[in-house]
Amino acid sequence: MDHWQRETILLIPAFNEAAALGPLLDEVAALYPGLPVAVINDCSSDDTAGVARARGALVLDLPCNLGVGGAMQAGFALAVARGCRYALRIDGDGQHPPAEIPRLFATQREMGADVVIGSRFLGQGAVTSTRWRSVAIGALARLLTYACRQRITDPTSGFQLVNHHALRFFAATYPADYPEPESLALLTRQGYRVAEAPVAFRERQAGRSSIGRRTAFYYALKVTLALLVDRARAVDARLARQALTGDGHP
Repeated sequence: MDHWQRETILLIPAFNEAAALGPLLDEVAALYPGLPVAVINDCSSDDTAGVARARGALVLDLPCNLGVGGAMQAGFALAVARGCRYALRIDGDGQHPPAEIPRLFATQREMGADVVIGSRFLGQGAVTSTRWRSVAIGALARLLTYACRQRITDPTSGFQLVNHHALRFFAATYPADYPEPESLALLTRQGYRVAEAPVAFRERQAGRSSIGRRTAFYYALKVTLALLVDRARAVDARLARQALTGDGHP
């Protein structure tokens, strides 16, 4: 077992992902035996929870559908409670190949980042579910690049590595709807370091994306408004990186 596996938990938010989740968990177990896995079951109506339990995953059953933001905040709180140094996040639809995880850790070691985003646009063969989603992602990438004062290529990626400093921040506050872009802006404003790593994505392994033309533009508009509101707020000194780490150092 690699050293990072002993201090890491893999978080998988899942809503009605029973068809894709089983093969994904089998893949994780084959690659990283012994890596703790927690599936945050967002009140699924299918057998998502049963599939996860049958493969030995810890299942956090939410009492109502909270969306990916609420599900992930619950997962981050779990990671903090367990004393994890790192939390990995991959989505339950199988788009994020577990074999790419070491790339995130390599970038974290190289850059000293608190959060590493797996970017499908830094490598070759980028995969997005719809043309309209690609348009929305491109617009958000430009906006986030400005807001974060650094280049962001994949603002909606759910393939992430979060260290213990950022875990405490996310456990305390995390955007509810479409959280990935907004969380990056919040992190950088509070002094946390964000980096991207080139990773390969693949098509979702079962089901279909809910983001079509209308949803993609609603997504982009809602996140844009949220970012403008966030920029108008004062920085919360209690949640700044230095406040949560004590000395501001890794």
